[in-house]
Amino acid sequence: MDIYLVRHGEAAASWGQSSDPGLSELGKRQAEISAQSLHGRVPGDVQLISSPLLRARETAEPLAAMLGQPVLLDDVFREIPAPVPLPQRQVWLRQFMQEQWAEQPEGLKAWRAAASQHLLDLSQPAAVFTHFLVINAIVGLVQDRAETLCFMPDNASITHLRLVGSGLELVALGDEMQTVVN
Repeated sequence: MDIYLVRHGEAAASWGQSSDPGLSELGKRQAEISAQSLHGRVPGDVQLISSPLLRARETAEPLAAMLGQPVLLDDVFREIPAPVPLPQRQVWLRQFMQEQWAEQPEGLKAWRAAASQHLLDLSQPAAVFTHFLVINAIVGLVQDRAETLCFMPDNASITHLRLVGSGLELVALGDEMQTVVN
């Protein structure tokens, strides 16, 4: 069973500026492009799931409109829970992305495990609209990687996983970043 992890399009503001920005104009175009790409790949019974954050929901909207399907919001696919106030998140994020999972507090390890388990529990193909570090956390588990940053998924990129038996396998990484993590 196929699962597509779609990173949200370019946000209109950075982590340090807003806790829940929508998409920029470029981000809206990126969402349209990813929807067109997915429309030809996903089966008719695909489930659309999104982080509740605005930029992910807005990225899901074009595909939902094309398919005439609702988008289920799932908090487990929300961006990583930063343990610092909003103005300090960019600094924390840069440090986190240089670390290993073994160094992380139990709360972050549980966040990672919950996102992965939700994918394993799916009963039908899915397109999950989510965030840079959610995708990294899941890909890292699938590839058995120790580092918190495994690759640089671009805005609106599509990472393809497959549920095989009781595990996930990586079919294809999404396009790598040409933009900055903001």
